[in-house]
Amino acid sequence: MPRSRNGVRGEYLAQLDNRDPFAPPMWRSPVYRTPEAVILVVQLLRLIWRLIWFTLTHPFADAAAALILATWLGLRWPGIAGLAALAVIGLAGLRIMQPEWFTRFVSVPVRDWWRWWFYRRRWKATMTLAGLAPDYRGQPMLPVLGKVHRAGSVDLVRVGLVTGQAPADFADKTENLAHAFGARLCRVRDIAPGTLLLELVRADTLAEPIAALPIIGEVDLAGLPVGRCEDGSPWRLRLLSTHVLIAGATGSGKGSVIWSLIRALLPAIAGGWVQVWALDPKRMELSFGRALFYRYACQAAAMVELLEAAVAEMHDRAGQFGGRTRAFPLSTEFPFIVVLVDELAFLTAYQPERDLRKRAEAAIATLTSQGRSVGVCVVGALQDPRKDVISLRNLFSTRIALRLDESDQVDMVLGDGARDRGALADEISPLPEIGAGVGYVRLEASPDPMRVRAAYVTDQDIRAMAEAVGYLPGGGL
Repeated sequence: MPRSRNGVRGEYLAQLDNRDPFAPPMWRSPVYRTPEAVILVVQLLRLIWRLIWFTLTHPFADAAAALILATWLGLRWPGIAGLAALAVIGLAGLRIMQPEWFTRFVSVPVRDWWRWWFYRRRWKATMTLAGLAPDYRGQPMLPVLGKVHRAGSVDLVRVGLVTGQAPADFADKTENLAHAFGARLCRVRDIAPGTLLLELVRADTLAEPIAALPIIGEVDLAGLPVGRCEDGSPWRLRLLSTHVLIAGATGSGKGSVIWSLIRALLPAIAGGWVQVWALDPKRMELSFGRALFYRYACQAAAMVELLEAAVAEMHDRAGQFGGRTRAFPLSTEFPFIVVLVDELAFLTAYQPERDLRKRAEAAIATLTSQGRSVGVCVVGALQDPRKDVISLRNLFSTRIALRLDESDQVDMVLGDGARDRGALADEISPLPEIGAGVGYVRLEASPDPMRVRAAYVTDQDIRAMAEAVGYLPGGGL
Protein backbone atom coordinates (compact mmCIF):
# COMPACT_ATOMS: atom_id res chain seq x y z
CA MET A 1 0.00 0.00 0.00
CA PRO A 2 1.41 3.44 -0.87
CA ARG A 3 2.85 5.58 1.94
CA SER A 4 2.81 9.39 1.93
CA ARG A 5 5.60 11.56 3.28
CA ASN A 6 3.86 12.15 6.62
CA GLY A 7 3.57 8.38 7.26
CA VAL A 8 -0.18 8.07 6.64
CA ARG A 9 -1.23 4.84 4.92
CA GLY A 10 -3.90 4.85 2.24
CA GLU A 11 -4.66 4.61 -1.45
CA TYR A 12 -3.91 7.49 -3.79
CA LEU A 13 -6.92 9.21 -5.33
CA ALA A 14 -7.14 11.03 -8.65
CA GLN A 15 -8.74 14.47 -8.82
CA LEU A 16 -11.79 14.83 -11.05
CA ASP A 17 -11.85 17.47 -13.71
CA ASN A 18 -13.98 20.43 -12.64
CA ARG A 19 -14.33 23.61 -14.69
CA ASP A 20 -15.54 25.65 -11.72
CA PRO A 21 -12.40 27.19 -10.14
CA PHE A 22 -14.25 27.93 -6.87
CA ALA A 23 -15.65 24.40 -6.38
CA PRO A 24 -13.99 22.18 -3.76
CA PRO A 25 -11.77 19.44 -5.20
CA MET A 26 -13.37 16.05 -5.85
CA TRP A 27 -11.40 12.82 -5.81
CA ARG A 28 -11.83 9.31 -7.14
CA SER A 29 -9.78 6.12 -7.26
CA PRO A 30 -7.47 5.91 -10.27
CA VAL A 31 -8.70 3.62 -13.07
CA TYR A 32 -6.26 1.26 -14.75
CA ARG A 33 -7.22 -0.33 -18.07
CA THR A 34 -6.38 -4.01 -18.38
CA PRO A 35 -5.60 -5.20 -21.93
CA GLU A 36 -8.27 -7.51 -23.37
CA ALA A 37 -5.67 -10.16 -24.20
CA VAL A 38 -4.68 -10.41 -20.54
CA ILE A 39 -8.35 -10.76 -19.53
CA LEU A 40 -8.90 -13.56 -22.06
CA VAL A 41 -5.82 -15.44 -20.85
CA VAL A 42 -6.84 -15.12 -17.20
CA GLN A 43 -10.39 -16.31 -17.91
CA LEU A 44 -9.05 -19.26 -19.93
CA LEU A 45 -6.75 -20.26 -17.07
CA ARG A 46 -9.66 -20.02 -14.65
CA LEU A 47 -11.78 -22.26 -16.88
CA ILE A 48 -9.02 -24.85 -17.14
CA TRP A 49 -8.48 -24.81 -13.37
CA ARG A 50 -12.20 -25.23 -12.70
CA LEU A 51 -12.39 -28.21 -15.08
CA ILE A 52 -9.39 -29.81 -13.38
CA TRP A 53 -10.84 -29.16 -9.92
CA PHE A 54 -14.24 -30.58 -10.92
CA THR A 55 -12.57 -33.69 -12.33
CA LEU A 56 -10.59 -34.25 -9.13
CA THR A 57 -13.52 -33.69 -6.78
CA HIS A 58 -16.23 -35.63 -8.70
CA PRO A 59 -14.87 -39.13 -9.38
CA PHE A 60 -18.32 -40.69 -9.89
CA ALA A 61 -19.27 -38.09 -12.49
CA ASP A 62 -15.93 -38.65 -14.20
CA ALA A 63 -16.49 -42.41 -14.30
CA ALA A 64 -20.01 -41.98 -15.68
CA ALA A 65 -18.82 -39.57 -18.38
CA ALA A 66 -15.96 -41.89 -19.33
CA LEU A 67 -18.33 -44.86 -19.53
CA ILE A 68 -20.77 -42.96 -21.76
CA LEU A 69 -17.96 -41.77 -24.02
CA ALA A 70 -16.48 -45.27 -24.33
CA THR A 71 -19.92 -46.73 -25.08
CA TRP A 72 -20.58 -44.11 -27.76
CA LEU A 73 -17.21 -44.66 -29.39
CA GLY A 74 -17.71 -48.42 -29.44
CA LEU A 75 -21.44 -48.90 -30.01
CA ARG A 76 -22.71 -45.45 -31.01
CA TRP A 77 -26.25 -44.47 -30.04
CA PRO A 78 -27.74 -47.97 -29.59
CA GLY A 79 -25.12 -48.65 -26.96
CA ILE A 80 -25.96 -45.47 -25.07
CA ALA A 81 -29.67 -46.37 -25.14
CA GLY A 82 -28.86 -49.81 -23.73
CA LEU A 83 -26.66 -48.23 -21.07
CA ALA A 84 -29.50 -45.90 -20.06
CA ALA A 85 -31.94 -48.83 -19.86
CA LEU A 86 -29.45 -50.74 -17.74
CA ALA A 87 -29.12 -47.73 -15.39
CA VAL A 88 -32.91 -47.48 -15.01
CA ILE A 89 -33.16 -51.20 -14.25
CA GLY A 90 -30.34 -50.91 -11.72
CA LEU A 91 -32.02 -48.01 -9.94
CA ALA A 92 -35.33 -49.87 -9.86
CA GLY A 93 -33.60 -52.92 -8.40
CA LEU A 94 -31.85 -50.80 -5.79
CA ARG A 95 -35.19 -49.22 -4.86
CA ILE A 96 -36.75 -52.66 -4.30
CA MET A 97 -33.86 -54.51 -2.65
CA GLN A 98 -32.21 -51.70 -0.68
CA PRO A 99 -34.74 -48.89 -0.14
CA GLU A 100 -32.58 -47.25 2.52
CA TRP A 101 -29.61 -47.03 0.15
CA PHE A 102 -31.85 -45.73 -2.65
CA THR A 103 -33.21 -43.02 -0.36
CA ARG A 104 -29.77 -42.05 0.89
CA PHE A 105 -27.86 -42.03 -2.41
CA VAL A 106 -30.59 -41.24 -4.97
CA SER A 107 -33.82 -39.78 -3.62
CA VAL A 108 -32.38 -37.39 -1.05
CA PRO A 109 -29.61 -35.94 -3.30
CA VAL A 110 -32.07 -35.44 -6.18
CA ARG A 111 -34.64 -33.72 -3.97
CA ASP A 112 -31.97 -31.55 -2.38
CA TRP A 113 -30.57 -30.56 -5.79
CA TRP A 114 -34.04 -29.70 -7.06
CA ARG A 115 -34.70 -27.45 -4.06
CA TRP A 116 -31.25 -25.85 -4.49
CA TRP A 117 -32.08 -25.05 -8.10
CA PHE A 118 -35.41 -23.54 -6.96
CA TYR A 119 -33.61 -21.15 -4.61
CA ARG A 120 -30.81 -20.49 -7.06
CA ARG A 121 -33.20 -19.09 -9.67
CA ARG A 122 -34.66 -16.61 -7.16
CA TRP A 123 -31.58 -15.91 -5.08
CA LYS A 124 -30.18 -12.78 -6.76
CA ALA A 125 -33.49 -10.94 -7.00
CA THR A 126 -34.51 -11.85 -3.45
CA MET A 127 -31.23 -10.82 -1.83
CA THR A 128 -31.11 -7.56 -3.78
CA LEU A 129 -34.71 -6.47 -3.24
CA ALA A 130 -34.68 -7.51 0.43
CA GLY A 131 -31.66 -5.31 1.07
CA LEU A 132 -29.30 -8.18 1.89
CA ALA A 133 -26.82 -7.52 -0.96
CA PRO A 134 -24.59 -4.63 0.20
CA ASP A 135 -22.54 -2.61 -2.28
CA TYR A 136 -18.77 -2.77 -2.25
CA ARG A 137 -16.95 -0.38 -4.55
CA GLY A 138 -20.06 0.02 -6.60
CA GLN A 139 -20.71 -3.71 -7.01
CA PRO A 140 -23.46 -5.62 -5.15
CA MET A 141 -22.15 -8.49 -3.02
CA LEU A 142 -24.56 -11.44 -2.75
CA PRO A 143 -24.63 -13.82 0.22
CA VAL A 144 -23.42 -17.23 -0.93
CA LEU A 145 -26.12 -19.88 -1.41
CA GLY A 146 -24.77 -23.12 0.04
CA LYS A 147 -26.26 -26.57 0.37
CA VAL A 148 -30.02 -27.05 0.58
CA HIS A 149 -31.55 -30.00 2.40
CA ARG A 150 -35.23 -30.85 2.26
CA ALA A 151 -36.48 -32.21 5.60
CA GLY A 152 -40.14 -32.97 5.12
CA SER A 153 -41.88 -29.67 4.50
CA VAL A 154 -38.91 -27.66 5.81
CA ASP A 155 -36.04 -26.51 3.59
CA LEU A 156 -32.73 -26.03 5.37
CA VAL A 157 -30.75 -23.48 3.35
CA ARG A 158 -27.12 -22.87 4.24
CA VAL A 159 -25.99 -19.28 3.61
CA GLY A 160 -22.51 -17.75 3.62
CA LEU A 161 -22.61 -14.18 4.89
CA VAL A 162 -21.02 -11.26 3.09
CA THR A 163 -18.10 -9.78 5.02
CA GLY A 164 -19.54 -7.36 7.54
CA GLN A 165 -22.97 -8.99 7.70
CA ALA A 166 -24.48 -10.58 10.80
CA PRO A 167 -27.33 -13.10 11.33
CA ALA A 168 -29.40 -10.23 12.76
CA ASP A 169 -29.52 -8.69 9.27
CA PHE A 170 -31.35 -11.78 8.05
CA ALA A 171 -33.49 -12.06 11.19
CA ASP A 172 -34.92 -8.61 10.42
CA LYS A 173 -35.93 -9.79 6.93
CA THR A 174 -37.53 -13.15 7.72
CA GLU A 175 -40.96 -12.08 6.49
CA ASN A 176 -39.46 -10.79 3.22
CA LEU A 177 -37.60 -14.06 2.68
CA ALA A 178 -40.63 -16.20 3.49
CA HIS A 179 -42.83 -14.42 0.96
CA ALA A 180 -40.10 -14.30 -1.67
CA PHE A 181 -39.52 -18.06 -1.54
CA GLY A 182 -43.19 -18.99 -1.14
CA ALA A 183 -42.83 -20.26 2.44
CA ARG A 184 -45.17 -19.91 5.40
CA LEU A 185 -42.40 -19.04 7.81
CA CYS A 186 -38.67 -18.36 7.84
CA ARG A 187 -36.38 -18.84 10.82
CA VAL A 188 -32.69 -17.93 11.10
CA ARG A 189 -30.16 -20.18 12.84
CA ASP A 190 -26.58 -19.10 13.57
CA ILE A 191 -24.51 -22.26 13.03
CA ALA A 192 -20.91 -21.03 12.53
CA PRO A 193 -18.93 -17.80 12.15
CA GLY A 194 -19.86 -16.33 8.79
CA THR A 195 -22.51 -18.98 8.14
CA LEU A 196 -26.18 -19.24 9.01
CA LEU A 197 -29.05 -21.60 8.29
CA LEU A 198 -32.43 -20.53 6.96
CA GLU A 199 -35.36 -22.75 7.95
CA LEU A 200 -38.09 -22.16 5.39
CA VAL A 201 -41.35 -23.88 6.34
CA ARG A 202 -43.41 -24.59 3.21
CA ALA A 203 -46.39 -26.31 4.86
CA ASP A 204 -47.74 -26.98 8.33
CA THR A 205 -47.10 -30.67 8.94
CA LEU A 206 -48.42 -30.39 12.50
CA ALA A 207 -51.92 -29.16 11.61
CA GLU A 208 -53.47 -32.61 12.04
CA PRO A 209 -53.73 -34.37 15.44
CA ILE A 210 -51.32 -37.22 16.05
CA ALA A 211 -52.69 -40.50 17.36
CA ALA A 212 -51.18 -42.04 20.47
CA LEU A 213 -47.78 -43.52 19.66
CA PRO A 214 -47.29 -47.27 19.92
CA ILE A 215 -45.76 -48.59 23.12
CA ILE A 216 -42.31 -50.02 22.51
CA GLY A 217 -40.47 -52.45 24.75
CA GLU A 218 -37.33 -50.39 25.32
CA VAL A 219 -37.42 -47.17 27.34
CA ASP A 220 -34.67 -44.60 26.77
CA LEU A 221 -34.86 -41.88 29.39
CA ALA A 222 -32.54 -39.75 27.25
CA GLY A 223 -35.13 -39.59 24.46
CA LEU A 224 -38.73 -40.66 25.03
CA PRO A 225 -40.95 -40.50 21.90
CA VAL A 226 -43.88 -38.21 22.67
CA GLY A 227 -44.82 -36.73 19.29
CA ARG A 228 -43.42 -35.37 16.04
CA CYS A 229 -41.22 -32.44 15.05
CA GLU A 230 -41.97 -30.01 12.26
CA ASP A 231 -39.48 -31.66 9.90
CA GLY A 232 -41.23 -35.02 10.29
CA SER A 233 -38.73 -36.57 12.69
CA PRO A 234 -39.86 -38.04 16.04
CA TRP A 235 -40.01 -35.67 18.98
CA ARG A 236 -38.00 -37.28 21.75
CA LEU A 237 -38.21 -35.71 25.19
CA ARG A 238 -35.34 -36.16 27.62
CA LEU A 239 -35.95 -36.89 31.30
CA LEU A 240 -32.55 -38.18 32.36
CA SER A 241 -30.46 -35.51 34.12
CA THR A 242 -32.93 -32.71 33.48
CA HIS A 243 -36.21 -31.17 34.62
CA VAL A 244 -39.10 -30.27 32.34
CA LEU A 245 -41.38 -27.23 32.47
CA ILE A 246 -44.58 -27.25 30.38
CA ALA A 247 -46.35 -23.89 30.00
CA GLY A 248 -49.56 -23.29 28.09
CA ALA A 249 -52.93 -21.59 28.32
CA THR A 250 -56.13 -23.46 29.02
CA GLY A 251 -56.84 -25.93 26.23
CA SER A 252 -53.32 -25.73 24.80
CA GLY A 253 -52.70 -29.46 25.18
CA LYS A 254 -50.60 -29.83 28.33
CA GLY A 255 -52.40 -33.12 28.96
CA SER A 256 -51.21 -34.43 25.58
CA VAL A 257 -47.59 -33.89 26.57
CA ILE A 258 -48.05 -35.39 30.05
CA TRP A 259 -49.93 -38.51 28.94
CA SER A 260 -47.64 -39.10 25.96
CA LEU A 261 -44.71 -38.96 28.38
CA ILE A 262 -46.36 -41.45 30.74
CA ARG A 263 -47.22 -43.70 27.79
CA ALA A 264 -43.57 -43.72 26.69
CA LEU A 265 -42.56 -44.68 30.26
CA LEU A 266 -45.15 -47.46 30.58
CA PRO A 267 -42.83 -50.50 30.08
CA ALA A 268 -40.39 -49.06 32.65
CA ILE A 269 -43.23 -48.33 35.08
CA ALA A 270 -44.49 -51.89 34.71
CA GLY A 271 -40.92 -53.16 35.14
CA GLY A 272 -40.54 -51.28 38.41
CA TRP A 273 -37.45 -49.21 37.58
CA VAL A 274 -39.41 -45.98 36.97
CA GLN A 275 -41.93 -44.50 39.41
CA VAL A 276 -44.25 -41.54 38.80
CA TRP A 277 -45.25 -39.52 41.85
CA ALA A 278 -48.21 -37.36 40.84
CA LEU A 279 -49.51 -34.11 42.32
CA ASP A 280 -52.98 -33.30 41.01
CA PRO A 281 -54.45 -30.06 42.41
CA LYS A 282 -57.29 -29.99 39.85
CA ARG A 283 -58.21 -33.63 40.58
CA MET A 284 -59.46 -34.08 37.03
CA GLU A 285 -56.58 -34.67 34.64
CA LEU A 286 -54.25 -37.09 36.45
CA SER A 287 -56.89 -38.81 38.56
CA PHE A 288 -58.21 -40.48 35.44
CA GLY A 289 -55.05 -42.61 35.33
CA ARG A 290 -54.56 -42.96 39.07
CA ALA A 291 -53.48 -46.59 38.81
CA LEU A 292 -50.39 -45.55 36.83
CA PHE A 293 -48.85 -43.57 39.70
CA TYR A 294 -46.76 -45.06 42.47
CA ARG A 295 -47.75 -42.16 44.75
CA TYR A 296 -50.60 -39.71 44.28
CA ALA A 297 -51.80 -36.62 46.14
CA CYS A 298 -54.51 -34.07 45.40
CA GLN A 299 -54.87 -32.13 48.68
CA ALA A 300 -52.54 -29.22 49.48
CA ALA A 301 -51.05 -30.70 52.66
CA ALA A 302 -50.66 -34.16 51.10
CA MET A 303 -48.95 -32.68 48.02
CA VAL A 304 -46.42 -30.80 50.13
CA GLU A 305 -45.74 -33.96 52.14
CA LEU A 306 -45.20 -35.88 48.90
CA LEU A 307 -42.69 -33.26 47.71
CA GLU A 308 -40.85 -33.43 51.03
CA ALA A 309 -40.82 -37.23 50.81
CA ALA A 310 -39.16 -36.91 47.40
CA VAL A 311 -36.57 -34.57 48.93
CA ALA A 312 -35.91 -37.08 51.73
CA GLU A 313 -35.47 -39.88 49.18
CA MET A 314 -33.08 -37.68 47.21
CA HIS A 315 -30.95 -36.95 50.29
CA ASP A 316 -30.97 -40.64 51.27
CA ARG A 317 -29.67 -41.63 47.83
CA ALA A 318 -27.02 -38.92 47.91
CA GLY A 319 -25.86 -40.20 51.31
CA GLN A 320 -25.63 -43.79 50.09
CA PHE A 321 -23.92 -43.17 46.77
CA GLY A 322 -22.03 -39.94 47.41
CA GLY A 323 -18.29 -40.47 46.99
CA ARG A 324 -18.83 -43.94 45.48
CA THR A 325 -20.04 -43.14 41.98
CA ARG A 326 -20.83 -40.11 39.84
CA ALA A 327 -23.42 -41.88 37.67
CA PHE A 328 -26.47 -42.98 39.63
CA PRO A 329 -27.26 -46.70 39.01
CA LEU A 330 -30.96 -47.12 38.21
CA SER A 331 -32.61 -50.35 39.33
CA THR A 332 -35.82 -51.69 40.81
CA GLU A 333 -34.34 -51.02 44.24
CA PHE A 334 -33.47 -47.43 43.32
CA PRO A 335 -35.89 -46.52 40.52
CA PHE A 336 -35.97 -43.34 38.49
CA ILE A 337 -38.53 -41.03 40.11
CA VAL A 338 -40.63 -38.61 38.07
CA VAL A 339 -42.30 -35.99 40.28
CA LEU A 340 -45.22 -34.85 38.13
CA VAL A 341 -46.95 -31.61 39.18
CA ASP A 342 -49.99 -30.77 37.08
CA GLU A 343 -50.32 -27.13 38.21
CA LEU A 344 -47.20 -25.65 39.78
CA ALA A 345 -48.80 -22.27 40.44
CA PHE A 346 -51.28 -23.82 42.88
CA LEU A 347 -48.39 -24.59 45.23
CA THR A 348 -46.05 -21.66 44.51
CA ALA A 349 -48.42 -18.70 44.04
CA TYR A 350 -52.08 -19.51 44.60
CA GLN A 351 -51.74 -21.47 47.85
CA PRO A 352 -53.39 -19.32 50.56
CA GLU A 353 -51.55 -20.98 53.48
CA ARG A 354 -48.19 -19.31 53.73
CA ASP A 355 -46.51 -22.21 55.52
CA LEU A 356 -47.53 -24.74 52.89
CA ARG A 357 -46.49 -22.38 50.09
CA LYS A 358 -43.00 -21.84 51.53
CA ARG A 359 -42.53 -25.57 52.18
CA ALA A 360 -43.62 -26.37 48.62
CA GLU A 361 -41.30 -23.76 47.10
CA ALA A 362 -38.38 -24.99 49.19
CA ALA A 363 -39.01 -28.63 48.22
CA ILE A 364 -39.37 -27.85 44.49
CA ALA A 365 -36.23 -25.68 44.54
CA THR A 366 -34.27 -28.47 46.27
CA LEU A 367 -35.46 -31.14 43.84
CA THR A 368 -34.78 -29.07 40.72
CA SER A 369 -31.33 -27.99 41.88
CA GLN A 370 -30.05 -31.34 43.23
CA GLY A 371 -32.36 -34.15 42.17
CA ARG A 372 -31.18 -34.99 38.67
CA SER A 373 -27.84 -36.38 39.86
CA VAL A 374 -29.61 -39.10 41.91
CA GLY A 375 -32.38 -40.09 39.51
CA VAL A 376 -35.13 -37.61 40.43
CA CYS A 377 -36.82 -35.56 37.71
CA VAL A 378 -39.46 -32.86 38.18
CA VAL A 379 -42.02 -32.36 35.41
CA GLY A 380 -44.15 -29.31 36.07
CA ALA A 381 -47.06 -27.81 34.14
CA LEU A 382 -48.57 -24.36 34.54
CA GLN A 383 -50.77 -21.86 32.73
CA ASP A 384 -49.25 -18.50 33.70
CA PRO A 385 -45.44 -18.30 33.30
CA ARG A 386 -44.97 -14.89 34.91
CA LYS A 387 -42.16 -14.61 37.44
CA ASP A 388 -44.48 -13.80 40.34
CA VAL A 389 -46.27 -17.08 39.60
CA ILE A 390 -43.27 -19.37 39.14
CA SER A 391 -39.93 -17.92 40.24
CA LEU A 392 -38.11 -21.26 39.82
CA ARG A 393 -38.44 -21.58 36.05
CA ASN A 394 -34.71 -21.10 35.46
CA LEU A 395 -34.09 -24.36 37.33
CA PHE A 396 -35.93 -26.29 34.61
CA SER A 397 -33.41 -27.15 31.90
CA THR A 398 -35.95 -28.30 29.31
CA ARG A 399 -38.87 -25.97 28.64
CA ILE A 400 -41.93 -26.41 26.46
CA ALA A 401 -44.10 -23.48 25.41
CA LEU A 402 -47.53 -24.48 24.14
CA ARG A 403 -50.11 -21.88 23.12
CA LEU A 404 -49.63 -18.74 25.21
CA ASP A 405 -51.85 -15.66 25.58
CA GLU A 406 -49.20 -12.95 25.14
CA SER A 407 -46.05 -12.59 23.08
CA ASP A 408 -44.01 -11.55 26.14
CA GLN A 409 -44.76 -14.89 27.78
CA VAL A 410 -42.79 -16.72 25.10
CA ASP A 411 -39.50 -15.26 26.32
CA MET A 412 -40.57 -15.85 29.92
CA VAL A 413 -40.79 -19.59 29.23
CA LEU A 414 -38.09 -20.20 26.62
CA GLY A 415 -35.64 -17.45 27.49
CA ASP A 416 -34.79 -14.01 26.12
CA GLY A 417 -34.98 -13.69 22.36
CA ALA A 418 -36.79 -16.98 21.82
CA ARG A 419 -39.69 -15.35 19.99
CA ASP A 420 -37.31 -13.44 17.72
CA ARG A 421 -35.74 -16.80 16.82
CA GLY A 422 -39.10 -18.12 15.62
CA ALA A 423 -40.96 -19.41 18.70
CA LEU A 424 -44.37 -17.96 17.88
CA ALA A 425 -46.23 -19.70 20.69
CA ASP A 426 -48.69 -16.81 21.00
CA GLU A 427 -49.83 -17.39 17.39
CA ILE A 428 -50.76 -21.07 17.79
CA SER A 429 -54.37 -21.74 16.84
CA PRO A 430 -56.81 -21.93 19.77
CA LEU A 431 -58.83 -24.58 17.93
CA PRO A 432 -58.12 -27.89 19.70
CA GLU A 433 -58.05 -29.96 16.52
CA ILE A 434 -55.38 -27.64 15.05
CA GLY A 435 -53.37 -26.24 17.94
CA ALA A 436 -53.76 -28.58 20.93
CA GLY A 437 -50.38 -30.12 21.73
CA VAL A 438 -48.47 -27.83 19.32
CA GLY A 439 -45.63 -25.93 20.90
CA TYR A 440 -41.98 -24.99 20.91
CA VAL A 441 -39.20 -26.71 22.84
CA ARG A 442 -36.01 -25.14 24.08
CA LEU A 443 -33.32 -27.64 24.96
CA GLU A 444 -30.57 -27.08 27.48
CA ALA A 445 -27.81 -27.34 24.88
CA SER A 446 -29.34 -25.03 22.26
CA PRO A 447 -31.00 -21.59 22.39
CA ASP A 448 -32.92 -22.24 19.17
CA PRO A 449 -36.54 -23.34 19.66
CA MET A 450 -37.95 -26.37 17.86
CA ARG A 451 -41.61 -26.61 16.80
CA VAL A 452 -43.29 -29.87 17.85
CA ARG A 453 -46.65 -31.50 18.47
CA ALA A 454 -47.44 -34.05 21.15
CA ALA A 455 -49.54 -37.10 20.37
CA TYR A 456 -53.12 -37.20 21.64
CA VAL A 457 -53.75 -39.98 24.16
CA THR A 458 -57.46 -40.79 24.40
CA ASP A 459 -59.40 -41.88 27.48
CA GLN A 460 -59.48 -45.43 26.14
CA ASP A 461 -55.69 -45.39 25.78
CA ILE A 462 -55.31 -44.22 29.39
CA ARG A 463 -57.64 -46.98 30.66
CA ALA A 464 -55.66 -49.60 28.78
CA MET A 465 -52.41 -48.22 30.21
CA ALA A 466 -53.81 -48.28 33.75
CA GLU A 467 -54.96 -51.85 33.37
CA ALA A 468 -51.48 -52.84 32.15
CA VAL A 469 -49.79 -51.48 35.30
CA GLY A 470 -52.45 -51.43 38.02
CA TYR A 471 -50.99 -49.67 41.06
CA LEU A 472 -53.29 -49.81 44.08
CA PRO A 473 -54.78 -46.50 45.29
CA GLY A 474 -52.74 -46.60 48.48
CA GLY A 475 -49.42 -46.87 46.70
CA GLY A 476 -47.52 -49.93 45.56
CA LEU A 477 -48.69 -52.80 43.42
